[in-house]
Amino acid sequence: MPGASPADRLLVALDVETLAAAGGLLGRLQGVVTGCKIGTQLFTAAGPAAVEAARTRGLRVFLDLKFHDIPNTVAGAVREATRLGVFMLNVHASGGAAMMRAAAEAAAKAAADFAVPRPLCLGVTVLTSLDRRALQRDLGVSSTVEAHVLRLAERAREAGLDGCVASPREIGLLRRALGDGWVIVTPGIRISPAEGGSRPDDQVRVATPRRALAAGADYLVVGRPIIAAPDPAAAARAILEELA
Repeated sequence: MPGASPADRLLVALDVETLAAAGGLLGRLQGVVTGCKIGTQLFTAAGPAAVEAARTRGLRVFLDLKFHDIPNTVAGAVREATRLGVFMLNVHASGGAAMMRAAAEAAAKAAADFAVPRPLCLGVTVLTSLDRRALQRDLGVSSTVEAHVLRLAERAREAGLDGCVASPREIGLLRRALGDGWVIVTPGIRISPAEGGSRPDDQVRVATPRRALAAGADYLVVGRPIIAAPDPAAAARAILEELA
C-alpha cells in the first residue's frame, strides 16, 4: 500500500459484547480512525446492524468471520457479506483451494450483482494464538509455523484470493515470497511494555505497530491496546504517531 496514511492502515477491532458498546466506542474514536474490524463476538450479538453502524459513521469494515465450510456454503456467506458493503473479509485458507476459489468468485459476482465494490478476500493462515508446539500437537502439522503460513498463503493466491492474515513474525517472509501486490493483514499488535503498553494475553506471535509496519504489513488490526485503554482515542492516536 504505497502512500497509504497510518490512519488507513489501522483497523480497530470492535471486540465488544453489544451494539451499544460498539457505538459508544466508535463515538469516542470518531475522527481518529477510518476503519474497523468486526469479528464473531459482535457479529453474533448484533448481526449486520454492526456493519451498518460502522459504515454509517463512514468507516471501512473488515468483516472477520473466518468462513470455513464447504465451497457452496462459503460462497453464499461471502455473497451476503459483499452485499453489506464491507471492504474486506476472510476465509480459512485451510478450507482448501475449492473453497477459497468459491469465495473469490462469489465476491466478484456479488459485487457486480449489487453494484458495490468487490471486497478484498483474505485467507487466514495460522492463528496468532498458536506456536509450533501447538501446531504439531493439536493439528498434526510437522512443519514450522513460518513454512505452514507460507504454504497456505501460496495456496490462497493460487485460488484467487487477494491476501492473507498472518502474525507479525511471518510478514517479512510473506512479503519476500509473494511480492508487494499481496495484501497482508496483521493481528497480534501489542505496545511494548517499555512504552507503557499491553501484555500479549492469549496471542503468542506478536509485535509492536512500528515493527509490523516496517516488516511490510498493509493493515494492522489492533483490539485490546485500544478498546481496553482508559482513553481509546488517545491510545489510537499514540499508535498512529508511532506508525507515522
